[in-house]
Amino acid sequence: MMTIRQAVNWGTQMLKDKGIDNAEHDSFELLSAINGMTRTFYLINGDSLLSEENFLMFEEYIEQRASHIPLQHILGKTWFYGYEYMVNSDVLIPRQDTEILVGEVIKVTRSGDYILDMCTGSGCIGITLAKKFPECRVLGVDVSEKALNVAQSNKHNLEAENIDFMRSDLFEELNHDITFNTIVSNPPYIPTKVIEGLQEEVRLHDPILALDGMEDGLMFYRKITAQAGDFLETDGYLCYEIGAEQAADVSDIMKKAGFKDITVVKDLAGFDRVVMGRK
Repeated sequence: MMTIRQAVNWGTQMLKDKGIDNAEHDSFELLSAINGMTRTFYLINGDSLLSEENFLMFEEYIEQRASHIPLQHILGKTWFYGYEYMVNSDVLIPRQDTEILVGEVIKVTRSGDYILDMCTGSGCIGITLAKKFPECRVLGVDVSEKALNVAQSNKHNLEAENIDFMRSDLFEELNHDITFNTIVSNPPYIPTKVIEGLQEEVRLHDPILALDGMEDGLMFYRKITAQAGDFLETDGYLCYEIGAEQAADVSDIMKKAGFKDITVVKDLAGFDRVVMGRK
């Protein structure tokens, strides 16, 4: 029998031995998912014994994480912009960088706007905006039926009634009579040749469909930008998440398509993360 503290320390060492980043954090989170403990509880009651049943479940979780299965996939959930989202291997795990994109869209959103979330995945961008602006309408679009099933579950769990989802290969299935005030997208933007060098957690467990931006990583920016103007109101915004070295290229793509007031926004680490402009 181990104490709670001994179990967390054991899990931490097991994960460190397998080269897992943030090993102590992940070990604590995995045990917390089993016994519901908070950090305060852990500090006060860490010397309490852990039940054999809980340890066996914890051991299984640690083995999964040690094999580089993402923490969020083991837990089946993650937090994004203050909301808890269900995630699995059918969707890209929402990342903190994407919160920068949502924050910029919030700044330009007005009551009653209609927002398109292109390549919605888990729905985290569109649902967050729908929750922040209950008087707005949001449409989330994705080519993956499996991703849309996850997004629908998140819509239900978060009671976001003002967002709808539809399956479409980019704008293919959208009615050309419909226009939006804002189009926001976190498209696949990693060059194909770079994917093999990514962490196992990303390379083996995030859907390749959500990662692969083709040869130079810019294919989806070109395709979306080329059609976005037809679906935007005058002065409507097109807002992208980008890779850290793509600001100049994406800005140029948007300029050539006639977008104006193009702005680049950095993330908390100081890397270029968002490009946005107006029709």
